[in-house]
Amino acid sequence: MKPKPTIRTIILLGLVLFSLACRITAPGNPESTPGRVVFADDFSDPKSGWNQVIAENGETSYADGVFRILVNAPNMDIWARPGLNLDDVHIEVDAIKVGGDRNNRFGVVCRLQGVNFYTFMISSDGYFGIGKVRNEIYELVGMSSLQLSEAIKLGSAVNHLRADCIGNRLAFYVNGTLLAEVQDDDLTSGDVGLIAGSYVTIGVDIRFDDFIVSAP
Repeated sequence: MKPKPTIRTIILLGLVLFSLACRITAPGNPESTPGRVVFADDFSDPKSGWNQVIAENGETSYADGVFRILVNAPNMDIWARPGLNLDDVHIEVDAIKVGGDRNNRFGVVCRLQGVNFYTFMISSDGYFGIGKVRNEIYELVGMSSLQLSEAIKLGSAVNHLRADCIGNRLAFYVNGTLLAEVQDDDLTSGDVGLIAGSYVTIGVDIRFDDFIVSAP
C-alpha cells in the first residue's frame, strides 16, 4: 500500500505561494448525475481566474490550452483554484502526467477554505484515495491507506476524474467507474480546485483540461 500524503509542506507552500478553496452541502443520491453546469474552463483563456505562481518548488500556470501543476520538491502538494463559492457539486476534469515518476498523486479538491479541504486523488501507478485536510492535519476518509484500482490508466495516459461533493457524501469516479463512496460532515462549503503532489521523486508535472463543475 502507498503511504498517505503528508501535510508537511502542503501548508507551508500553500500559505506562502498558493491559494485554494471549495464547497458542498445536502443529502446525495448515490445514483445522482451531473446537472446544470455552474462553471466550466477549457483553459484556453489564461485570464479565466485560476491562481498562477512560478517558484523554485513548483508552479501553477496556464500552458498551451491546459492547466499545469508542477511539483519540484519532495513530499509536497500544490493546488490551484478558480475562486468560487459553491453548494453541492459534481467536479469533472481530464488529467495526464507529462513528467516525473509514476509514484505521484493528482486530482481535484472541494470545500476548500484556507487550508481545509477534501481531496480526490489518483497516482500514475494506479492508486486512489479520498482525503481531508483539517486544521493542518491530513487523513484519508473511509480508508486506512490508498487503494489500487484497474480503472486507473497507468503512466502518461489521460484519466477522467469525477468527484461528487453532495451533503456529507463524497464519491470518487475514475474513467466512469465508482471507486469509493464515503461520508464526512466536517467541511460544508468553499471553493473547488486542482491538486498534484510528490513523494520522494520531484518533477511531478500534471496537465489538466476540460474542468467542469455542475449542480446535482
